[in-house]
Amino acid sequence: MPIIHESGYRRRPWYFFNRHLETILPSIFNKVDGVKYERERLELRDGDFLDLDWIKEKNNRLMIIGHGLEGSTERHYIQRPAKYFSQRDWDILAWNSRGCGGEINRLARSYHHGETGDLSFVIDHAIQSKKYESVVLLGISMGGCQAVKYFGEYETDERLLGAFTVSVSCSLKDTSDAAENNLRGFYAKVFLKKIKENIEEKAKMHPELRNVDLTSINTFDELHEQTTLKLYDFESIEDFYESSSCGNYIENIKKPVFILNAKNDPLLGPDCFPYNQVEDHPYVYLETPRYGGHVGFTIPGKEYSYIELSAEKFFDQVIFQQAPSQTSEKQS
Repeated sequence: MPIIHESGYRRRPWYFFNRHLETILPSIFNKVDGVKYERERLELRDGDFLDLDWIKEKNNRLMIIGHGLEGSTERHYIQRPAKYFSQRDWDILAWNSRGCGGEINRLARSYHHGETGDLSFVIDHAIQSKKYESVVLLGISMGGCQAVKYFGEYETDERLLGAFTVSVSCSLKDTSDAAENNLRGFYAKVFLKKIKENIEEKAKMHPELRNVDLTSINTFDELHEQTTLKLYDFESIEDFYESSSCGNYIENIKKPVFILNAKNDPLLGPDCFPYNQVEDHPYVYLETPRYGGHVGFTIPGKEYSYIELSAEKFFDQVIFQQAPSQTSEKQS
C-alpha cells in the first residue's frame, strides 16, 4: 500500500515554531469539553482489572481508543477523537492500561509498549458483546504501538476491520534514545519521574518492588533492567526491545493499518519510519508529514486536529471503501 508522499498536514500554527512546542503545548493547554464517559471495570483472568470508558450512542460500529505512556482516557488526545467520532455515528470504547484509570492496579506488573494481551482482551470483550457489526482501533503513541503489534500477532475477528495509529514508536530503542537525548533529556525525565512515583506507590503492596533502587534509575535501560525484565521475564534489554518493537511485526499484518508519524517528532528516531517495510506492503499505509511533533498535528483555529481528519478519511475511504465523508474538512 502507498507511502503518502503528499501529506495533507501542511501548516502548523505559527506560534508552534519548533517540534518541541508542537509536542508540549497541546499536552499542557488543550482541553476538551463535553465528553461524558460511562465507566466499566473489566476483570482480567490473572486477577487484575482494566477501566474502560464508553460513549454509547446505540451505533452499530465501535472505535476502540488506546492512550500513550503514562496517559489515560482523560488526556486531550483521547477525549478529542472520542468526542469527534461519537458525533459521527460511532460508539467509543476508550480504555485505560493497568493502573492508568485513577486507581492503582492489583498486580506488580502493569503495562509496556509491547504488551498486547490486555488490548486483545478488550477487543474480545467488545466483540463478544455482539452489539457491533464493525470495530476499528485508534492508537495514539504507545496505544499505536500496541495496535500495530496486535495486528501483526493475532488472527483477528472478521468484525475487526483495521487501525489508525499516530506517533508510533516502531523502534522502542530509537524512542528511548530520542527521549533521553532531545531537549537535554526533558522527555525521559518527565516519563521516568511519573513511572518511578508509580513504582514507589506499588511497592507498598508488592514486596518484589521494594528492592528497586529508584535513585539509580535515570535512563529507560536502567528502568527496564530493574523492573520490566523481571516482571515480564525478558532475557535481556535487547530481547525486550526486539520483541516489543511493533516495527518487527509489520510484515505479518493482514488488515488495513495506517501509521501517521511526523518527521519532526522528538520521540521518534530513524527506525521509527518503516519506509522499506511499507513500500510494497499490501495492507499498511505510512504518512510522514514534515511537521506535527509527537501527538500534535494541531490545526489553527480548530478544536480538532489533523489526527481526526486523517483517521476519518482512512476509515471512510479504505476501511469502509466509501466516498470521502461529508463531515470532513480540508486543512486551510
